[in-house]
Amino acid sequence: MVLEQLQFLAAIAQIDNHLAELQEELGDLPHQVKALEKEVRSRQQAVDATQKHIDDILQTRAHAKIRAQELVDKQRKLSEQQFQVRNNREFDALTKEVEMLKAELREVEKTISSTMITEENLRRMYEAQLADMEEARERLAEREHELHNLSSEHNDEINELLSQRADLLAKLPKNLVVQYEHIREYHNDVAVVIRKNCCSGCFNAVPPQRIVEMRTYKTIFTCESCGRILYPEEMQLLPIHSYNAE
Repeated sequence: MVLEQLQFLAAIAQIDNHLAELQEELGDLPHQVKALEKEVRSRQQAVDATQKHIDDILQTRAHAKIRAQELVDKQRKLSEQQFQVRNNREFDALTKEVEMLKAELREVEKTISSTMITEENLRRMYEAQLADMEEARERLAEREHELHNLSSEHNDEINELLSQRADLLAKLPKNLVVQYEHIREYHNDVAVVIRKNCCSGCFNAVPPQRIVEMRTYKTIFTCESCGRILYPEEMQLLPIHSYNAE
């Protein structure tokens, strides 16, 4: 099971390397597309964060308005009770309570007013962020169109490789796919062979005992230095055109 998974991972790495070689022929466009995709995601996150802030402000104001109405109603009732008191002490107590309600109402009204100002500023920010995001999306669409046109001669090969890659990924446990894609964020060559007791990715030495354990194929090992997935030199690799074979 582990041997098969390791062979699949090595095969996916070979496909990714071949795709990278094809993409190099396309110049800097793939990098521009990736950068713009990252920019669009970043701008989308900013828009979402501002929208959430606006939603929070609206909720705060809604609660404040409810509280303001409660205070007004309570103040009116207490004011009516002032005309029904039996002595000055009761009148003074009610008057003090009314003043406390008025003070709280003033603070609540300040909150309502400040949220209105904050909302206005946030909505201006939101509109600007939205415009920036749309502009980034337009630039991304333009670069993707250019990339598609330039890569048309490689489309069949690229599509076949991507199809094979997807088939292989589907045969792996989700945790290994996640691990593979995580390593790929840092290294183009995710799975590498051990040569002369060294990781062929970063050329750091791999302890002999670790290599012995690796050859038992009981677990998948990664380089302690660079984090790449390692496989022994004698492991049989799957030929690219056999990836879809059962």
